[in-house]
Amino acid sequence: MTCSDSDYAYLRALVLEQSANRIDPSRNSLFDARLKPIAQKAGAANLKDFVSLLKVDRAPHLHRAVAEAMTINETSFFRDLKPFEMLRETILPRLIERRREQRRLRIWSAASSTGQEAYSVAMLIAEHFPAIARWDVKIIGTDISQYVLEYARRGRYRRLEVNRGLPARMLLKYLVRDGEEWEISERIRSMCEFQYANLCEPLPKLPVFDLVMLRNVLLYFPQQDRSYLFKGVYQLMAPDGCLVLGNAEQAEDSSDQFEVEFASSSYCYRPVPPLD
Repeated sequence: MTCSDSDYAYLRALVLEQSANRIDPSRNSLFDARLKPIAQKAGAANLKDFVSLLKVDRAPHLHRAVAEAMTINETSFFRDLKPFEMLRETILPRLIERRREQRRLRIWSAASSTGQEAYSVAMLIAEHFPAIARWDVKIIGTDISQYVLEYARRGRYRRLEVNRGLPARMLLKYLVRDGEEWEISERIRSMCEFQYANLCEPLPKLPVFDLVMLRNVLLYFPQQDRSYLFKGVYQLMAPDGCLVLGNAEQAEDSSDQFEVEFASSSYCYRPVPPLD
């Protein structure tokens, strides 16, 4: 049996409530593909029966599973080159100079998916800033999906994944081939850790960050949730820290706590000092 329009509307509302991910009705077919394994595991004969189960049982673990399945997990190594050029040419040199006494850097990959962004930043640091090899550098990746978090922690990627955006010399230098997969080297893995966080709920206990990567996730958040998230990010940032958004995203329409800075043919945001 196929789902009715009201069933799909229920699923869209559930995902929005759980993750702030807004699913357009034109993409209803995604529910059929992504929720089939969850429906089968829950004992439902088809998606329509699964929706009925969700409405009656309202089991929190099933609601979270639906939201996780529908979260956009598209990513790749060094996705969109301009932000990484900006990190290499402007942001990281400035942060390194300012943190020279503390010898400590904290970086947040706020929607880390399967880990490629966090590992890309770690490789960028190892490749271009060897002088801080003995610093206390930690890149924390967070995501709403436990599945992708486990994937990121494994640090093992298929040939198709490493062929997307990862330069050959970095592949050979920072990953080790194991059969048909490539494994992140221990040196790079030691710089990264991954933990759960739902960006539209109160954030877990996290350190103060020098750099926040919040890319390609705000497009799916309604206005209210974007404003809420920016407030949380602001509270977790060092006063001289830097926020990097996706190429099609901006903070100006959702927050007055950040000011834009243009650098290296790209842009980032700095926290606005609080009013006295």
